[in-house]
Amino acid sequence: MARPRRIVLVRHGESTGNVDDSVYEREPDHALALTERGLRQAGETGKRLRELFGRERVSVYVSPYRRTHETLRAFHLDPDLIRVREEPRLREQDWGNWQDRDDVRLQKAYRDAYGHFFFRFPQGESGADVYDRVGGFLESLFRSFEAPDHPPNVLLVTHGLAMRLFCMRWFHWTVAEFESLSNPGNAEMRVLVLGEDGRYTLDRPFERWREPDPYWVTG
Repeated sequence: MARPRRIVLVRHGESTGNVDDSVYEREPDHALALTERGLRQAGETGKRLRELFGRERVSVYVSPYRRTHETLRAFHLDPDLIRVREEPRLREQDWGNWQDRDDVRLQKAYRDAYGHFFFRFPQGESGADVYDRVGGFLESLFRSFEAPDHPPNVLLVTHGLAMRLFCMRWFHWTVAEFESLSNPGNAEMRVLVLGEDGRYTLDRPFERWREPDPYWVTG
């Protein structure tokens, strides 16, 4: 199995929805574009990625949302070195279709009280639902490692929640550990690095906004 040396997770740059939540009343979530600041953020991350990958090949998976595609394009990776696949299982958590700003704020307050992993948005998804589809993607990713010529790098261009849930599934974090972590900032990276012992480690942790509050034995 040709396991990659690095698996890089990147959140999209700042989008119009990150600066004005009323935009969800006028545009579908999947169609929201990057702001000028978001494009600059993605450009800076692209410089770091090009330095990290050098002339090595990269297998790229990108969420089907406009903001993730624009983020990937702003990286300016060498097209001769990358293989890009759109991966719907890496999309943002579904909050329903057209969204009323005041209702979304209310639902987010409910989610904060109920728990981000288990709360399901009306006509949308819970964090647990996203965990399941990210887990399905992981199984496909592992199968791709069986190819003897698999690139030494994997790049996922996705969303903050999906990044945390990917790592939760990979490292077998508990729900309590997941609930204690904050999303990365726009265009932030996390890198899973393959060690000499055959295990992957995270280059730096996610910020923690509280201590985990486990129920019992898994804490």
